[in-house]
Amino acid sequence: MTSPRTTVGGILKAFGRRTARACAGRPIVAVQDTSEIGFGGEAAGRDGLGPAGNGRDPGFFLHPVIAVDAEDEAVLGVIDAQIWTRSEGRVGPRHGRSLEEKESFRWITGARGAAACLGGVAESLIVVADQEGDLYSHFARRSAGTDLLVRARHDRALAEGGLMRSQAADWPVQAEDRVTIPARPGQPARTAEVTLRAGPLRLKRPARGSAHEPPTLALHLVVVEEPEPPKGQVPLCWRLLTTRAVADAAEAREMVRLYRLRWRIEEVFRALKRDGLGLDTTQVRVPDKLFRLAALALAAAVRILQLVDARAGGGRPMQDVLDEASLPWVAALGRAHET
Repeated sequence: MTSPRTTVGGILKAFGRRTARACAGRPIVAVQDTSEIGFGGEAAGRDGLGPAGNGRDPGFFLHPVIAVDAEDEAVLGVIDAQIWTRSEGRVGPRHGRSLEEKESFRWITGARGAAACLGGVAESLIVVADQEGDLYSHFARRSAGTDLLVRARHDRALAEGGLMRSQAADWPVQAEDRVTIPARPGQPARTAEVTLRAGPLRLKRPARGSAHEPPTLALHLVVVEEPEPPKGQVPLCWRLLTTRAVADAAEAREMVRLYRLRWRIEEVFRALKRDGLGLDTTQVRVPDKLFRLAALALAAAVRILQLVDARAGGGRPMQDVLDEASLPWVAALGRAHET
């Protein structure tokens, strides 16, 4: 971590190569999301870091892309990550900056990183993102051979007129399903009984969109709604935009299942921070060293999750977490502890 020859990029490329080996020939879901690492209270007082999300405490942001096996739902490794800290000064007006200058460009960069790492390696690749990834440019600039599945945030205009949500409201219910909602602070886990509607859409480029991007995009939408939530619960409602065709109820259910794998990255974040490695309580203060530590800790959090899965009966090989040279030693230790 302290060697001047060790860089964040070099660390992440090494982990990406390992992940690519684990993904070879497999259908892969590449999940991307952002986590804030803030240092408040006793952990504050760090030089060289800009403001965290609250605009007050020092901190930085971590945006990893994690590979998940689409069939057995196992976490296979870190594909790539972006690490940055915000400027102390004021930035220019949002609409006056190019897309490449905005933090939201991280979603496009993440999808490109997944394609570069796993394109031609994985059997198939679909990149999954939550509502922040709902950018017209995210879909317009996707890499060839890579699909996207994003929870919609905006009620987008359609090429033929009208808005996305009103058109989808007229679609018939194709199926019913059950969706497990993980526990959150103050809310226990629960299972939602939902209806599924799906169909094709042609989205119109936003008025402020780039003229270099196509004027329309052909996508599919899956609407997931909970018509009768339990008393006191907010009804579940997802609108999932995807570049994959959704022709029937089975394919709609599959899109819901793949989107749910996004929660695996939330497990990684929990293992990374206070519920696990405590990256947000580290005493490392120099930004360059802190960012290298974050890259290493990210991979360690993924390995923790892989070990937890293995303890629960997962069938992934030891090579996911160990180098080939280590396998004979592990086997010898296992024999020595057999009873």
